[in-house]
Amino acid sequence: MNIVNDTRSTLEKHLPLLLGLLVALLAGKALKKMLWTGFGMYWALRASGVHF
Repeated sequence: MNIVNDTRSTLEKHLPLLLGLLVALLAGKALKKMLWTGFGMYWALRASGVHF
């Protein structure tokens, strides 16, 4: 019974950290994808002769 309670408290203790890392990882991937998409669109417009 004590082992189950210890495991549960350890999980509850580290769950916010794990969720924060997961959110940071997903946000980083989304940001990376947005930057590469913007870069590609910029070069496509530049190659087509449209300049800003």
